[in-house]
Amino acid sequence: MPACPTLTTERLVLRPFRDDDVDDLFAVLDTPEVRRWLHLPDRYGRDDAWHQMAMFVGQWALRGTGNWAVEERATGAFVGRAGLHLPEREGWPGLEVGWTLHPDHWGKGYATEAGAEAMRYAFEEVRLEGSPVDRLYSCILPDNVASQAVARRLGMELLEERVLPFFPSAPHGIWSRARAGDGC
Repeated sequence: MPACPTLTTERLVLRPFRDDDVDDLFAVLDTPEVRRWLHLPDRYGRDDAWHQMAMFVGQWALRGTGNWAVEERATGAFVGRAGLHLPEREGWPGLEVGWTLHPDHWGKGYATEAGAEAMRYAFEEVRLEGSPVDRLYSCILPDNVASQAVARRLGMELLEERVLPFFPSAPHGIWSRARAGDGC
């Protein structure tokens, strides 16, 4: 499988996670806003952030997909994480494109920029079981209107709302976009 590449956009660098990113990632995950949208419990700590980083690094090694650490190009500031996610979870719809940024960076268009680059990479570079990716998904809580707006800007449409087996207490909107030319 390919190693996690470094990608650049107009304002961002999407790069592999490094061991010294743990405090920056935890700072993102420790905000009340992010905890709410990711269902993170109060006990979620720095060691959990490290395990999340390790999971994404491992996903790159095993599947050729995963999240990137996201930095501002101009400053090198850690913004959050974004990318592709394909966990082993019952009921998961397929290869997800997602974004989790520190609230200090919300409203700047960074989620859309990172999401667009992740989608481009998925459709142009990723092969799952030897085949090109034909469709991407995002799992978004129905009241997370900001994330839904990002999904719309990325050309995604709401397919359905459903309860995912690993989180039965709340339905998620399953958003999707097909490869250009394949219809949605």
